[in-house]
Amino acid sequence: MPIPSASTMHARSLLRDDVYRSLRDAIVDGTFEPGERLRDQELEAWLGVSRTPIREALLRLAQAGLVVAQPGRATTVAPVDPKNIGNAQSIAAAMHELAARSAVPALTDSDLTTMAAANDRLATALEVLDVDAAMNSDDEFHDVLVRASGNAMIAEVLEQVTPLIRRAERQRFASMAGRDSVRQHRAIIERCAVADAEGAAELSRVNWMTLKPELTAREE
Repeated sequence: MPIPSASTMHARSLLRDDVYRSLRDAIVDGTFEPGERLRDQELEAWLGVSRTPIREALLRLAQAGLVVAQPGRATTVAPVDPKNIGNAQSIAAAMHELAARSAVPALTDSDLTTMAAANDRLATALEVLDVDAAMNSDDEFHDVLVRASGNAMIAEVLEQVTPLIRRAERQRFASMAGRDSVRQHRAIIERCAVADAEGAAELSRVNWMTLKPELTAREE
């Protein structure tokens, strides 16, 4: 049996992941709205790829709760479901709590500087209501603890649940309420700086359970 070259396998993997990220981001940022039908031919033209990586990406998005796929029928963007987002938020909070608890003993001064800089960028983005920049800065802040935890499974779980949360979180970062995250991040950095793993873990959990007002508003 002929063996595929490693470079070919790597290229195919990158293509599949790039297609998934492009579709995921378009759903999260509202380019594709809830209920919108996703047609293979239109997606092929937009992304410049064949149907296979698109179907693979849509399957992953269905597993993440971002699209609704009906065999033999249409694939549509999933509605924003407060219950599903609340469930995802609970999982993300638990993962970030674990990440902080594991990461604090391994954090370096450089890590703390990176976290502080990301939080400063978050504050600046919120001042000018730049939602995309705010969300990117928030990701950069938390990614430091996730990487430093040394637990790859945390990142895998977060990759699954975070996009669902981000759909609702855009509303938070487009309002004054998002500034609470800046304050909470500073408190997390303070706990990390004095090697208080439990304190940082608890604050990280609380920080990821801040969407309740937005979810309640959607349910009403």
